[in-house]
Amino acid sequence: MSGDTIQLLLGIVVGVVVVPILSLAVRGMSVFVEDEEAVLVTSFGKLVATFDKPGLHVLVTKLAPWTKVIKVSLRRDFRHFKDVHVNDSRGTTVIVDLWVEFRVTDPAKAIFSVTEWDGALQNLVSHAATSILGGREFREILCDRTELGELLAKDIAPETDAWGIEIELVFIRNVSLLPEVSRQMFETIAARLERAKADLEERGRLDVAQLEADTSKRVAALVAEAKGQYPAAIGRALAEIKKRPAIFRAYTELYDLSLIRPHRTVAFVGFGDEMRATDAAMIQGDGERATVAGRDGVLKRA
Repeated sequence: MSGDTIQLLLGIVVGVVVVPILSLAVRGMSVFVEDEEAVLVTSFGKLVATFDKPGLHVLVTKLAPWTKVIKVSLRRDFRHFKDVHVNDSRGTTVIVDLWVEFRVTDPAKAIFSVTEWDGALQNLVSHAATSILGGREFREILCDRTELGELLAKDIAPETDAWGIEIELVFIRNVSLLPEVSRQMFETIAARLERAKADLEERGRLDVAQLEADTSKRVAALVAEAKGQYPAAIGRALAEIKKRPAIFRAYTELYDLSLIRPHRTVAFVGFGDEMRATDAAMIQGDGERATVAGRDGVLKRA
C-alpha cells in the first residue's frame, strides 16, 4: 500500500471522527433562536442573557453544567377555560366557557415573576368572571357577551402586564345553565307565554265586544233615524192622496178593513132593504156579544 493511499485513509478517518465532534462542539456552544421566540440563559439560577433575535448565537458557557437555556414562545397563544361556574345577580348558577388570547411580551417576567403563570392566569380569569358576571342577569350575560369580554380583558390586564403577558382578547363562547335550573326557567317562560296568550285572548274578546256594542249603537241610531223618517214619508203621501178624494176614500176603506182580524170576524153583506146587516148580526149565536163595523154590515165577535 502506497503512502498516498495511507494518507487518504487517514484523512477519511479523521474527517469521520473530527467533523461530528466539531458539530457537537458548535451546537454545544451556540444557541439557535427561531422567529417569534426568545431564549433565556441562566447561570446558577440567575438570568445572565436573553436572545430574542432569530438566528444562531454563540454561547461558550452553555457547556457548563450550571448554565441552563430556557426557550419562551412569543407567538400569539390562547387558552380555553371550560365550565366556569358563576352566579348572576339573581343567584342563578351560570356556566360559561372563556376564550383568552394573549402574547408574551416580556419573557423574563413570564418565567421569573410568577410561578406557573398558566395556572395563575386561569385563576385570575375565573375570579374576574365571578366578579363581573355576578353583577349581571342571565339575559344580559347571554346577550352582551362581547361587551362583557372586553370588561374581563380590561380587568385582568394590569395583573397580566406584571407577568409580562399582554391580553389581546377575552370572549365568552358558551353560556348555559344547570339542567334543573334550565328546566325551571323553561317552565317559567312557558307560564309567562300562557299568561300572555290569555291576556291577548281576553283583550281580543273585549275588543270584539266593544266593536259589537259600537256597531249595535250605530245600527240602532240608523234604525231610529229611519223610523223617524217613515211617519214623515207617510204624512207626505197622505197629503198627496187627500188631493184626490176618490183615492183617499178607497185608501181609508182599505185601511179600515186591514184593521179587522179575519179569524175573529163574521161579515154580513148584501141584505138590501129586507134585512139590515145589524138585524142579521143580532140573531147570531146564543147571546154572544157582538159589534158591527162598517157600512156593509161587518160583524166583529167580541
